[in-house]
Amino acid sequence: MNEMAGKIATVFGGTGFLGRQVVKELAARGVRVKVVTRVPERVYKLKTSGDVGQIVPFACDYSSEVSVEKVIQGSDLVVNCIGILYEKGKKQTFQRLHVELPAMIAKLCTEEGISRFVHISALGCNAGISRYSRSKLEGENVVMSHCPKATIIRPGVIFGREDNFFNLFAGMIRSAPFMPLIGGGKTKLQPVYVGDVAKAVVKALDLATDKYIGNTYQLGGSEVMDFKDIYAFISRHTGRECRPVTLPFKIAKYLAWSMEFSPRPLLTRDQVNSLKTDSIVSEGGMDFRCFDIMPKSVNLVVPEYLERFRKYGQALKIETIGGVNGKRT
Repeated sequence: MNEMAGKIATVFGGTGFLGRQVVKELAARGVRVKVVTRVPERVYKLKTSGDVGQIVPFACDYSSEVSVEKVIQGSDLVVNCIGILYEKGKKQTFQRLHVELPAMIAKLCTEEGISRFVHISALGCNAGISRYSRSKLEGENVVMSHCPKATIIRPGVIFGREDNFFNLFAGMIRSAPFMPLIGGGKTKLQPVYVGDVAKAVVKALDLATDKYIGNTYQLGGSEVMDFKDIYAFISRHTGRECRPVTLPFKIAKYLAWSMEFSPRPLLTRDQVNSLKTDSIVSEGGMDFRCFDIMPKSVNLVVPEYLERFRKYGQALKIETIGGVNGKRT
């Protein structure tokens, strides 16, 4: 029996990369989903993932507790997927979105008697020295102080067809004369598939069991990779030469400072600090095994969507279809 069918879920950050997948997983289980966003038009594409009226956009002013309360009211389940990689202006800051907003959501969940609340954090935030990591850890602490029954999910770098990780670096390798190995490229990451994380989130919302409430889970994929591994992997599957060059942390920070003036910087000084600590699952922690999920390998998912970065990739694809001299027949 599907205990979630007919329930109402509110998803903050439901138009983001992970949020969209969470919305689809919930809709597939018969849950009615309120997608909280500042731009309701972004939800329209998601509506096709459910029945008519099942996925509904809700505009929200994140700076207003009254506005946040209105979208939470009447919900059985709440998920917070909101997060930023760099700060922008006075409203989009780590403190505002990673600490103050989660605290507000957690407090309101308790006041409204919400039975399940899942908060998305970041793998390795408990060991990180960057402001990003410290804000994620502080966000976890305030969430648990306001809502002790919350479930914390710490995913590693998330990959998938529309990711901003493998796609970003593949695009850089295609056009850049060299690729930076910041600090020697020794930082260890444990990329995790977006679909696996979304399935874990939905399992943590399961009303038929209490085993997930109040716990923190580390979700890393099946491979641990450093940046040398990542560049080699992309190069192998795109057929493009990659020229890695070691970039000391000090020089990387200087370059990052110059990039911070861009509306969407490729690198910030805080991200350089993030690369000083690994982002991997620690031994003895609760992970995918608690959800009975076997995480998908990078090798099984990523090569398919890296194909578009191959040199003459489309021509090669046409030849495999059949025809004469590479032409369709």
